[in-house]
Amino acid sequence: MKIQTLNIPMSFIGPLKINTQSFTEEITVPLATYETTLWPSTNRGAKISRLTEGINVNIIQECMTRSLLVEANSSLEAQKFCNQLQNNIIVLQQIISKYSSFTKLKKIHTKIVAKLIYLRFEFYTGEAAGHNMTTLATQHIMEYILKNYINIKYISLSANFCVDKKNSAVNSILGRGKSLIAEMNIPQDICERILRTSMDQIHELNIKKNLLGSIVAGSIASANAHVANILLAIYLSCGQDSANIVEGSQAITYTEIQINSLYFSVTLPNIIVGTVGNGKNSLDAQNNLLHLGCVKENIGQNSRRLACIIAATVLCGELSLLAALTNYKELMRGHLLFERRKQ
Repeated sequence: MKIQTLNIPMSFIGPLKINTQSFTEEITVPLATYETTLWPSTNRGAKISRLTEGINVNIIQECMTRSLLVEANSSLEAQKFCNQLQNNIIVLQQIISKYSSFTKLKKIHTKIVAKLIYLRFEFYTGEAAGHNMTTLATQHIMEYILKNYINIKYISLSANFCVDKKNSAVNSILGRGKSLIAEMNIPQDICERILRTSMDQIHELNIKKNLLGSIVAGSIASANAHVANILLAIYLSCGQDSANIVEGSQAITYTEIQINSLYFSVTLPNIIVGTVGNGKNSLDAQNNLLHLGCVKENIGQNSRRLACIIAATVLCGELSLLAALTNYKELMRGHLLFERRKQ
């Protein structure tokens, strides 16, 4: 099989002014996309971050998940097995530690259907996104179960309770990868001068389009304008598994009118990124991760930094698009200007 490469247009936007518990910086961010209007639009949000106190980003939790499916002889046996396994987390971690010094088992969630047992393991995976690390750890847990519980039968190493690259309620509730909140306060005069709209218009549109519109559409724990666009652009530029934008785009954009300012935030429960592993060794990905300051010695801090940068960039994109949509001709005018001009 011959491996080839595909060139995708990329541009740097920003700088964004980002504040986290670990760093406060102004950073330019690479976006690889065929939708070239993302660059000037997200750049407008980045400009606002520099004119204000910046975008505050907070990591709520981090865990990569993998689910396992086994079967007991009865629902009673299934319940007893789940209780016993919950009491053996320390033993399971000792088993995992023999094969990986970075994979840490944090929690086990169980769901019994008839006599089927769905196990959802939460792991800490350091700098890696953790797809393979968690699968390998789950495989060793499966070996332990088969050896020590003779009445438990193996069904599948992946049980769709993770949930990997699919929309789900469980991910939005429990989180998968990095769970973050990015937030910014935007003064009224900046809304009017840079975004050419008002705080009230953005707030009203967010309620009627993002929140109510998503309910009408039957969206699963998701209410945003175009989070997937920004995620894909950064994932491609930084060597991430781009299919994870499926659960990553389950995000909620929230607004609130305050005294002379607009509170604007995005909540992202499923940002799955890493700075080591498959895809990160390409020259382009390495250069971009290096540019973002995500290739350092501190284990765990690089992937957290990358996730924070992504969350802040998503906020910039959400803010700019919502502002554009308050003026009914602006969205199409931008696409015609940037996508149909002569190259």
